[in-house]
Amino acid sequence: MKLPLSYYSNQDVLFLAQDLLGKVLFTKINGEITAGIIVETEAYNGISDKASHAYGGRRTDRTETLYSHGGVSYVYLCYGIHHLFNVVTSVEDEPHAVLVRAIEPLIGTEIMEYRRNMPASKAAISSGPGSAAKALGIDRSFNKKDLRGHEIWIEDHGIQYPVDSIIAGSRIGVAYAKEDALLPWRFFVKGNKYVSKPNKT
Repeated sequence: MKLPLSYYSNQDVLFLAQDLLGKVLFTKINGEITAGIIVETEAYNGISDKASHAYGGRRTDRTETLYSHGGVSYVYLCYGIHHLFNVVTSVEDEPHAVLVRAIEPLIGTEIMEYRRNMPASKAAISSGPGSAAKALGIDRSFNKKDLRGHEIWIEDHGIQYPVDSIIAGSRIGVAYAKEDALLPWRFFVKGNKYVSKPNKT
């Protein structure tokens, strides 16, 4: 079942970043469906979070998507190479988002293998946000898509992890955020091989 709009409306981005672990992210491109279980996320807490693109209320052509009502995708290019997929959450004008950092291949693994030019048995196929997006065929054209539509969506398959198997740590690659870089707002499934490095407990 696709997650409803009410799910994305939740204003607690830290709760959603943890709750999205175990949910299944789908894409449908040219009739081909691929999907993976979300096993690693990061929370970005809107205008008060120095690591957020919307910190301080910044609004640009790029960040405008973040100010949408929750339930749309925010995709941006990082280092000019990697597309990163984020779930916009909360209500309009409150620019919260959850970055999907890793997925465990579930459906359409042969298509993912082709996109990533490696076997699905290799963790690198969908470990890290750039790899996860590429495995699912997500590029800039997926920005601002309705996550209840037919191109990209998230389903609840009843996959749940025990509380003690969800690890919280600091986010990756946000040193510019100074003290906010230390916040334990990265969440991942302990022992899952598709979680990006560093994955120490």
